[in-house]
Amino acid sequence: MKKIYFLLFTLLIASSSYGQELLVNGTFEAWDDATTPTGWTVAESAEQETTVVHGGTSAVKHTGGTSDLGQRISGITPGTSYTLSLWYKVESGDGTDARVWSKWALDGANDNTTDADVLQGVGSSGYFDNNGNEWTEYTTTVTAPATANEFYFEVRTYNGAVVYWDDFSFFQEATAIPTLSVTYPTNGASIPSADVDVEISVQNFTVGNPGAGIDGHIHYTLDGGSVVMKYDTDPISLTGLSIGNHTLDLELVDNSHQPLASPITTSVSFEITGVNQVADITALRAGTIGDFYELTGEAIISYIITDGTRNQKYIQDGGAGILIDDNGGILTTAFNNGDGITGLKGQLTEFNNTLQFVPNENATASSTGNTLTPIVVSASELINNGEAYESRLITLNNVTFADAGTFTDNTSYDVADGSDITVVRVNFGDEDLIGSAIPAGAVSVTGIGGQFIDDYQILPRYISDIAPPLSVANFNANTFSLYPNPTNTGFVSITSRNSEAISVQVFDILGKQVKNETLTNNTLNVANLKSGVYIVKITQNNTSTTKKLVIK
Repeated sequence: MKKIYFLLFTLLIASSSYGQELLVNGTFEAWDDATTPTGWTVAESAEQETTVVHGGTSAVKHTGGTSDLGQRISGITPGTSYTLSLWYKVESGDGTDARVWSKWALDGANDNTTDADVLQGVGSSGYFDNNGNEWTEYTTTVTAPATANEFYFEVRTYNGAVVYWDDFSFFQEATAIPTLSVTYPTNGASIPSADVDVEISVQNFTVGNPGAGIDGHIHYTLDGGSVVMKYDTDPISLTGLSIGNHTLDLELVDNSHQPLASPITTSVSFEITGVNQVADITALRAGTIGDFYELTGEAIISYIITDGTRNQKYIQDGGAGILIDDNGGILTTAFNNGDGITGLKGQLTEFNNTLQFVPNENATASSTGNTLTPIVVSASELINNGEAYESRLITLNNVTFADAGTFTDNTSYDVADGSDITVVRVNFGDEDLIGSAIPAGAVSVTGIGGQFIDDYQILPRYISDIAPPLSVANFNANTFSLYPNPTNTGFVSITSRNSEAISVQVFDILGKQVKNETLTNNTLNVANLKSGVYIVKITQNNTSTTKKLVIK
């Protein structure tokens, strides 16, 4: 009996002294079928692989993009240390092919901020190094925040790449392990200021001046310089940094300034850059990816995406458009469609060949209630010159959908204008377009010009964006004339072949509506308009056309 008690006691000690693997089927040895690894709640574009493996007899062959492989883990204990590890092998791709995309969570609501630098992207690019198509391990130890009771373990494969995944682990450590990390700036960040407050996180280690209950403090060096001793976890204020690259190295030490038995270190490298001023979005789009810019001219919000978490907005001016990607929530102003923004500051980035502007300062509306007139383009023009219309409000005229049924979110539809075939992408899931019937005949489609990898497309917003085609026959029957043009007389005459009322809207080169009148005497007063170029939209008998007007 004593032996039995001793054995039970030994088992209890062993279970409390050693950690625990929390990931189900992390070795991918069990499969429900050829595309579903057992225990994994998300397995997009996944296949069981039995030849290219890291360990055991099976791995995951994962084809991008964007394809997720994920599993949600419950029972997380705040303040406890966990070690995430995985092996990957990139067979093909361009260096932006694979990444970790894991997150802490509370009752299913993901935390997109805590430990993002190690759980949602590695290095300056955020992607794993392809490493010459060799099996490579990634591992990191993190401490669960006070707000977490779950962990979402996920990896992603992009852009048509092929990545093999194997031997995943999410291991709960038996004892709390001290951790040290930099939460701002991220590694490889570009910062448009000579002053930087480096934010740090220390877990399971009490930092302070030597005394009761103090484990030690922090040593850090900037660019290999002299050691600075830090006795708190407040941000490290670095001032007067020169333009260029800088590296901050940090280490936890004991009260005698000695490294810990198992050294705990971290570092962050970042670049100090200047801010470039550009007058318009055309100049911004011609900038350098990764550089910072101030858009001194006004841009108008054409559409605010409300079904995502990245605070995204499309903006445009008279010459170009761009997508604001504000995942950090920097723009706290409650903007509306049609608001103008002047002096917007941020960084030029790119995702899947779509240019984006990531703000680094809040901005406010410089005007409201602006109206944007879509640019009418043909399918051929969108296919061959789509870059000119990216992130701008356009109308694709006289196209026919190849599919029938109803519109579904996150779905692409081929549309044809004769032999020219392009793509209508349904991308905004909380609008009334979802579930509406796909039209059977020729229509016009209004939306945002988009690009995904090498394909240009149009992104309609509402069911009202799908309308009967603009009537070319009626345009020819109602031949409008606009004269004098150019004008310096303070008025222009607009005539057609019939006597019915003519509706006229005038827009400046920024797309802002400056006049909206119904004419019965064919005369439009433009005396209050400044010299410049304007777009005149003329509507009669439910048909419309646009003309350029020059005022001297």
